[in-house]
Amino acid sequence: MAEIQNYQCPACGAPLEYEAGTSKLHCPYCESDFEIDELKSKEKESVVEENQEDENLVELSCTACGAKIVCQPTTAATSCPYCNNTAVVTTQFKGELKPDYIIPFAIKKEKAVLLLKEFYKGKPLLPKTFTSENSLQEVKGVYVPFYFFDGTADGYAIFNSEKHITKQNSRETVKITRYYNCVREGSMDFKMVPVDASKQMDNNLMDSLEPFDYSGLKPFSTGFLPGYLADIRDEDGEDCAKRAANRTAGSLQQAFYYTVSGYDSVSLSAGNATFTSTVQHYGLLPVYLLNTKWQDKMFSFAINGQTGKTVGTLPISAAKSVARFFKAFFISAAIEALIVFLGIKFGDWSFDSDEATMILAGGSVLSLIIAITSLSIARSAMKTVSCATDATSYISGHLNLRKNADMFINETRVVIPKDEK
Repeated sequence: MAEIQNYQCPACGAPLEYEAGTSKLHCPYCESDFEIDELKSKEKESVVEENQEDENLVELSCTACGAKIVCQPTTAATSCPYCNNTAVVTTQFKGELKPDYIIPFAIKKEKAVLLLKEFYKGKPLLPKTFTSENSLQEVKGVYVPFYFFDGTADGYAIFNSEKHITKQNSRETVKITRYYNCVREGSMDFKMVPVDASKQMDNNLMDSLEPFDYSGLKPFSTGFLPGYLADIRDEDGEDCAKRAANRTAGSLQQAFYYTVSGYDSVSLSAGNATFTSTVQHYGLLPVYLLNTKWQDKMFSFAINGQTGKTVGTLPISAAKSVARFFKAFFISAAIEALIVFLGIKFGDWSFDSDEATMILAGGSVLSLIIAITSLSIARSAMKTVSCATDATSYISGHLNLRKNADMFINETRVVIPKDEK
């Protein structure tokens, strides 16, 4: 049997809500405020019955009005749709399921809506009607369960590196390329690498909300939950540890890469890393989920409930994309033509027909590259959701190198006589 806990105003009996950015619960009806610790002695508990008709749902009884609340088995905090009374399922937070930490919401729902509108601004490929015609369907403040991993990544990397040397004398120019294998081996410590532990949440969406400010971590208390939804973890801890391992491996490879210096080109040839978790924490982090509807399509966004960082995928206007591409192409081509004109008029530049053809072809290719790059940058601004591939923000200490060896492999020489171009 599960137990639920309600936070009701001692003054008027109305449901209380956690006041984002404070340590208080607020009554929206009589405008009273109460410290969370002050109400701990007044918490009420009641019995929850499981819905026997559907194994995937749980039925709660609202202690304020008696209505039935149907929710997911992982739901830890919800509200009654009839009287808006907050129900915290306290049995979801017992034993190993009790979080170690919580970061309370610092941003109110109204601010979250404004942040979403700000997110729309400055997006060059956004359809003109999206901002004015999309309708906000839902705003949910959710405490999302996260694992936090402390541990050590240990591995190696082999880089192919090149040095380019040019030697000249009166008869010839010699271009020398020297090839090296740079071997690095070592370890690096990490602290509190976050991995969301809810199957209901998109992993990439949660990754994109980082970083959270860990200075805001507080010992877990159900007093921060009223007015918000909350889930308990339902992802396997080992699977989450693998995701943390992939991220720490990426950071370790980056750290190895930065130790390879003095070369003209460096590329990763081979590498591997393992992550040994020494401590595993569990906590709840604040996230606003917002859904909007435009032209019968739903668009989902997420906002970090502590920092306000907003992520999501916006629609792209095909007409604006084409216009941006050609605008960048023709502006680039015009600048290149102006440079050639000035060079001919004032710099005594001269070209034969073959050279002119090569310049024209090269300019067209350069303009095409610039146009494609401009469009790619604009498109990337429309999608701010991506998988985290490193854990650089959570490095604790420095890279510990056990092996740092650069080995010469061979060299090639290209000799160009002086009379050749």
